[in-house]
Amino acid sequence: MNSLNASFVQNMSIVRPEYFFITGLSGIPYSSYYYIFLGVTYFIAVIGNSVVLLIIALDQSLHSPKYIGMFNLALADLGETNAWVPSTMKIFFSDSQNISYDSCLANMFFVNLFVTLQSATLVVLAFDRYVAICLPLRYHAILNNYVMSLVFVAIWAFNACLVALAASLITQLSLCKSNVIQSFYCDYGAVLGMACNVSSVHIFIKNLIVALYIVAPLLIILLSYMGIVFALSKITTWEARLKALKTCISHLLLVVCYFLPIISIIIATLINPLTLNARIISASLSFTLPPMLNPIIYVLNTAEIRVLIKKLLKNKIVPIKKNILKKR
Repeated sequence: MNSLNASFVQNMSIVRPEYFFITGLSGIPYSSYYYIFLGVTYFIAVIGNSVVLLIIALDQSLHSPKYIGMFNLALADLGETNAWVPSTMKIFFSDSQNISYDSCLANMFFVNLFVTLQSATLVVLAFDRYVAICLPLRYHAILNNYVMSLVFVAIWAFNACLVALAASLITQLSLCKSNVIQSFYCDYGAVLGMACNVSSVHIFIKNLIVALYIVAPLLIILLSYMGIVFALSKITTWEARLKALKTCISHLLLVVCYFLPIISIIIATLINPLTLNARIISASLSFTLPPMLNPIIYVLNTAEIRVLIKKLLKNKIVPIKKNILKKR
């Protein structure tokens, strides 16, 4: 540690550590089992989201605005898990918990990019459900494949620019307090806390990201569902209400999976400040569980995907059964 703290490269007035030391879990017996658990959730998330991406890409019947949104969410989930889990596993199962300055910035950029894409995609899917239920006759005029594709291109471009700006501003900081990141990846907030010359611009960007990707999405999604509930109240029969509401179940579950852990961490922190290990466990779970659960939610609550998977399995199983019967 002393050698690491001494290995600073000073360029003019900017002090940068050659390496960062990522603490991860400390002082917990058998903490390696938790990292193994994260590895298991990683493989489930990668396989599940890859299957969803392939199904939507290959089946022409699923090329619709709703499934373009699902495709983008699965892509963001796949990117997010690959952005931090492999590097975290590599760090904590090797002899060194060090990460170079440039690698840290790259890790920060990709993790934040895909996390913000997840949040933005949930907002777009909420708008899709709002238009489908509140304005069904105008749905195809407002939302079509071309419009939805343009929306996601704009979201990717805007998020990439904002996250790149936040990461580039880190290079202007003099990180003279420490080179120890108290997290499980290169957390923007943790790195910002190590600087001696944090400006109002850095604080503004940090608050802007929180406002755009946590506060605003929650408010927009809440307003969307208030409009949906109001529209459903005008439907005379309960059967028709339930039928319309069933189309929202998948999205509601996705929203709960993404935002509930974040809200729980914020509330727990306000009530009683979390210890470092508790914060790392809760934050890592909020990162790893949604990408793992989202594909399961797609399959269980989306009739089109269930039917397609059944067909694929039937086409595979039937020839196998025939071959077995022939051999007998």
